[in-house]
Amino acid sequence: MQRIRTAIIGYGRSGSQMHAGAVEANDPFHLVAVCDLDPARRLQASDRFHCALYEDYHQMLARERLDLVIIVTRSDQHCQMTCDCLAAGVNVLVTKPWAVDAAEGHRMMEAEAKSGRRLFPWLPARWGCELTRLRQLLAERAIGQVFAIRRAVCSFGTRCDWQTERRYGGGYLLNWGAHIIDPPLLLKASPVRTVYGRMKQVINPGDVEDLFFAHLLLADGTLVQAEYTVATIELPNWFLQGDLGTIEIRGRQLTVSRKTPDRPDDPTRFATMKADGQQVTTETLEGATWGDEKEIYAELARELRNDGRYPIASADALALSRVFDAIRTSSAENRLVTL
Repeated sequence: MQRIRTAIIGYGRSGSQMHAGAVEANDPFHLVAVCDLDPARRLQASDRFHCALYEDYHQMLARERLDLVIIVTRSDQHCQMTCDCLAAGVNVLVTKPWAVDAAEGHRMMEAEAKSGRRLFPWLPARWGCELTRLRQLLAERAIGQVFAIRRAVCSFGTRCDWQTERRYGGGYLLNWGAHIIDPPLLLKASPVRTVYGRMKQVINPGDVEDLFFAHLLLADGTLVQAEYTVATIELPNWFLQGDLGTIEIRGRQLTVSRKTPDRPDDPTRFATMKADGQQVTTETLEGATWGDEKEIYAELARELRNDGRYPIASADALALSRVFDAIRTSSAENRLVTL
């Protein structure tokens, strides 16, 4: 079967390691071109792949016969590059965030529909080991009916790149939101109804947030709290509350604590009652926390060869962009936003 002629726009850290590595590891793909503004990066790609090199992606689209373009550039460049590639008749995989906001997402979906080609948003945490195991536990009703999900990532380091500048689509909501906000929503598969958000610049330079907090109410009544925060002591990665117990993930350790609460007939016993029969199990998670890019590209290859389905549609990414927009609006205007 003919190989998938592939090009990468943006051969920086993620483009050269995560995406090029996954292309290299999946035989259906053939990397035929790399586009990057940096001559040193182009030389690295040439030494590795012996492929065509471009400084201008428009020239690449005009000269190369391509099946797929992988866009791994600054966030503010994703929309225009995606639309140009689709207009040239090429399928596109675009890294997260696929768009700066929902307006750009709509524009990209219109370009996708007009072109007859596919637009593949990159949401790798959907393949992550944490989400995979939690979905199994919820399907088994390990802690009964889940009514609250808390998701957190902490760090205490600063950046000095374009991610600190608004004009380039920087900020931690766009950078980390796909990893922190999308998985809890996917876990419950229930639409977001209301959003309350806070964003703050604490220790980074630049003019965008390095901390965000989002409180989401889902249509099924589940409360979701998601945050990227500045701290030297880690919060739990996940904290799920159910009517029969609690699940915590801290590092690689997943703990399930299950019990049935006492319901005494005498209300005066409430202050001293204790639930009996608590069951606690602990396991060590294995696999990639943010998803195995080689596995993701294998699924992408099957879709492009009409032998499977890539499980993320443009509409999924657009729904997430709307949540991000609501978080920004809530923070800026100090109000609850209804979706």
